[in-house]
Amino acid sequence: MESTNQTTLDLVGVKNRIQVVEIRGGWGVRQRLSQLGIHPGDIMIIKRSGIFGGPLVVNVHNTDVALGRGMAKKVIVQLLS
Repeated sequence: MESTNQTTLDLVGVKNRIQVVEIRGGWGVRQRLSQLGIHPGDIMIIKRSGIFGGPLVVNVHNTDVALGRGMAKKVIVQLLS
């Protein structure tokens, strides 16, 4: 990750506003995230973060979407102010 303000989605705290920079994964991962409405350039807000490695709930395009930690680790994001 080139920039210090880029991280993976699973490491972002609740209520943070982020922008998707890149999706690191194969065709299946990119296809599944696309079906959920998550694409590079999209802006999201973290709504909930499950404890003990549970799922994340993010709001993208005014829709709440739940993502497992494995999928969230493949989404590179940038924190927005």
